[in-house]
Amino acid sequence: MRQLPHVDPHRRRGPLYRAYAWLVGTRAMGWVSRTIGWRLDPLLLRATGGRLGIGLILPTALLETRGARTGRARRNGVIYFHDGDRVTLIASKLGMPEHPSWFHNLRANPDVVFGGRPFRAEVVSDEAERTRLWALADRVFPPYAVYRERAARAGRAIPIVRLAPSLSHASVALSPAE
Repeated sequence: MRQLPHVDPHRRRGPLYRAYAWLVGTRAMGWVSRTIGWRLDPLLLRATGGRLGIGLILPTALLETRGARTGRARRNGVIYFHDGDRVTLIASKLGMPEHPSWFHNLRANPDVVFGGRPFRAEVVSDEAERTRLWALADRVFPPYAVYRERAARAGRAIPIVRLAPSLSHASVALSPAE
């Protein structure tokens, strides 16, 4: 698998990127994501070594977790950005009332593989840090602001997850998805 591309949240995004991010954030594309994308994205990302996914030009990589209940390998395409040497993930699930399954999995089993590299996941709980990271996340994917409002109406605060590089790949070796 190729090196995880560095995603600088401070970099200015061009008009094509902003237009595509807006399109992906619409309800119609949300429906596509919920019904087809979540199944197809991990397959595309694995088959292409992380070069192509449903997100196309959005910074997306393959997150590999262990199922919280089953212990089985689970794979999801997830938008990300870097904050120093750490990777930041937003568990938005389009702002729906429940957290994404990958979030439950990494809380139960925080050793994960992201973009083919081992990491240790940690949920950001400090409000000042969450505010700072939300400002960065909105620069990478502006529809997060709408997702936050939607989740808040449902009584949910969207979790932010930091991935710190892990030295041991052995603890996160995942078997093929079943």
